[in-house]
Amino acid sequence: MDVWKQMRTELDALEAEDLLRRPAEVDSPCRPVVRVGGREVVCLCSNDYLSLAADPAIRAAAIQAVGQWGVGAGASRLVSGTQSPHALLERRLAQFKRAEAAIVTSTGWMANHVAIHALAGAGDLVLSDKLNHASILDAALACGARVRTYPHRDTARLRKLLDAHRAAAKRCLIVTDSLFSMDGDLAPLGELAELKKRYDAVLMIDEAHATGVLGKSGRGAAELLGVEGDVDVVVGTLSKALGSLGGFVAGPAVLVETIRNRGRAFIYTTAPPAALCAAALAALEIVEREPQRRGRLLELAAALREQLAAAGLAPTPDPREPATPIVPIVVGEPARAVQLSRGLLEEGFLVPAIRPPTVPRGTSRLRVSLSAGHTPEQLARFVEMLRRRMPGP
Repeated sequence: MDVWKQMRTELDALEAEDLLRRPAEVDSPCRPVVRVGGREVVCLCSNDYLSLAADPAIRAAAIQAVGQWGVGAGASRLVSGTQSPHALLERRLAQFKRAEAAIVTSTGWMANHVAIHALAGAGDLVLSDKLNHASILDAALACGARVRTYPHRDTARLRKLLDAHRAAAKRCLIVTDSLFSMDGDLAPLGELAELKKRYDAVLMIDEAHATGVLGKSGRGAAELLGVEGDVDVVVGTLSKALGSLGGFVAGPAVLVETIRNRGRAFIYTTAPPAALCAAALAALEIVEREPQRRGRLLELAAALREQLAAAGLAPTPDPREPATPIVPIVVGEPARAVQLSRGLLEEGFLVPAIRPPTVPRGTSRLRVSLSAGHTPEQLARFVEMLRRRMPGP
């Protein structure tokens, strides 16, 4: 078998279905306006929700840390890779998330991996929202537990699964994103908390897209919905609103100690650079000190939803649902999403097409991710350009 020829055939098949990815090359820092192909364009696709990735204070913290700690950590966390900034960040994250303890991993993907593997294994049951992030779904399938998924936010179906399978399992883990990355909606955390109590389960939520963004203090969707005390384990990232890179798990101290001693993705990976921890520490200070950033972000999100609805390009927002900075514009087929994305780039907007397998077939879309650094004028112009290329009813 010619393995390379087979790969080429598979890639050609993806291209024929408009599913082949070729990312744009960005020639500038992550900001609300970036440079692509020598042109400045409005970036509506990053997860830099609070405009901290290139913030002067964050950059200064990282630069100072590079001067003090160098670049690479040189080893895994359990050998010599745990430096003072790692330990300080873990204590700070635990305080911020109101947890007994926290542990930092090199990526958010790894945080979900180590958390789920610590919480479930052979003889256990994992119940997962179908639209959870791939890192959750993959970790659940790999941990050895029995895995069942329930339709998106469908707590009635989740209850039926608990009735059918909970009694046969030693442990039961209910796991969900809190803010879903492709739809911009929130998990029904209050109902999930009630179910976890009724069925003696553990509730784990991934606050990757909500940390720094939602809640009075920016702690996330659990704070916003008033259920922090009912959530057992929180996973998050440093790479979105905090503008750095890495992941973390916050929860009971015994869980953190278990991950430290048994989490293979933690044990056998080089530690993240101390400079990234320093940047995240500076970002946490800004999250708490400058609530106006997330206030502005959510105002922009609400306004964009209203403008899209008024133009006939999206459903009318439900006033019962909080606005979030993730705004999907579902167009259906991959070819249409690719065409719109290319046209918008010509008009000065970077909004890549999101296609299967990232989203279900038939729901290809443009996914707008807003930043506190965007302006109302930029968003109004985006809606007008989109309306010209995608007339509403």
